[in-house]
Amino acid sequence: MNLCKATYRILIALALAIAVALCLPVFALADESVAPVDESGAVIAASSASINAEADVTVSGDEKEALLTDASFGIESFSRQNKGTNKSYEGAYYGYRYPMPASDAFSAIVAQGYMIIYIPAERASALGINVDDSTFQQAFISTLSVIDSESSHGGQLFSKLDEAYYFTSSPTVTVGDYTYRFGVEVEEGYYYATSTLAGSEDGSGGGIYAESGVLADAASMDVVAKATGLDALGEFFATLDWSPLWVSLRTTITAIIVIFILGLLAAWATMRMSSRAKGIFDTIFTIPMVLPPTVCGFLLLWVFGKSSLMGQWLIDHGIDLVFTWPATVIACVVVGFPLMYRTARGAFENVEPTMLDAARTLGWGEWKIFLRLMIPLAWPSIAAGTVLAFARAMGEFGCTLFFAGNYAGITQTIPIAIYFDWMGGNTAAAWFWVIVVILISFLVILFINIYSSRTQRYRRGGVVDKHESKNRH
Repeated sequence: MNLCKATYRILIALALAIAVALCLPVFALADESVAPVDESGAVIAASSASINAEADVTVSGDEKEALLTDASFGIESFSRQNKGTNKSYEGAYYGYRYPMPASDAFSAIVAQGYMIIYIPAERASALGINVDDSTFQQAFISTLSVIDSESSHGGQLFSKLDEAYYFTSSPTVTVGDYTYRFGVEVEEGYYYATSTLAGSEDGSGGGIYAESGVLADAASMDVVAKATGLDALGEFFATLDWSPLWVSLRTTITAIIVIFILGLLAAWATMRMSSRAKGIFDTIFTIPMVLPPTVCGFLLLWVFGKSSLMGQWLIDHGIDLVFTWPATVIACVVVGFPLMYRTARGAFENVEPTMLDAARTLGWGEWKIFLRLMIPLAWPSIAAGTVLAFARAMGEFGCTLFFAGNYAGITQTIPIAIYFDWMGGNTAAAWFWVIVVILISFLVILFINIYSSRTQRYRRGGVVDKHESKNRH
């Protein structure tokens, strides 16, 4: 009993230790009691600005520009960074970095409980802006909140957080154990806002996300707002890249032809093997169905890449498959083949053996029996397998991306386009391709079902006609 109690107490202590360890980064992140200080050591006062929900802000169609009515400034070259990078550059650690479009760009780092807004002194002076002026701060926050909402695409909004806003022109700001630096030139021509944690080489806890842009004179800006209604629809289709559709159709049609032929032949061949050989080949033919697509893609990349004898031999003979359109076809064939094979084999095994024996007594060869008897009798299941293989090939993503890459007009299929459109913030295009895939899959399945249904009715009708003719005689 004492041993059980001791074990119980140890488990509780371990659980508490883990909970404390998990919470420590949060406490380091959200220390709201520590006021920011600039590089001179002066405390930065919190702004009294608040978000004006009724502010009349025009955001450009590409979400790069924003202009508040009656404001003397606007925002250009805007970008939102949901994630930064913590990687070192040429052996030097600069902190957790968020890119800035220019050396004189502003940067806003959204942290837990506060938001550091850096406005370069040179840019502010050129525009006649007083960074400490409450009117400017109010206009800036209102403008930034609108373009932040337009460009978030489902991401977190600082307007929904209980943030204290701190405006500064100091290129270095310290909040507790975190130090923020702005306009850091990591490599020539590339500028960043950075977050570093004292005593650590992981400053990612210093910000939830960041935003950056360039302040410009409102008089020099001509912001074209997003189109709406039919105009937006026309603009969408006018600028849409249709290549993923053609690549997907060409790839899937080619792949399904190969899958159909290889699947039927493999199913027929394994039926004629011994039990031991059948078990081995059945495992080989089926395993891509249970492997993660990325594993299939990695294996294909290894087999056909420079690291293998086969890949090197192909390259030496002028055949380079990796990151080409044939690679997309191979990827779809590999992941779709098991579905066709398993379905066809099951259908062939259900064909009545006595019918096959009767055909042999009539002098039919095995090839004729396969084409004229087994395939027609197993056709409904074969059609179902074809539909499943088509859907799998049409929706293939991981293996294709790993083996064929993402090259617009060459290897970028619809699933890959959906992923990169979504990641790039082009939500409308991602939704469009989702709908296209659903429609294509629906139409293909409907066609196969109608065709199979008519085939079955025709066969049943033929059987009925034969019986009626026999009865009349």
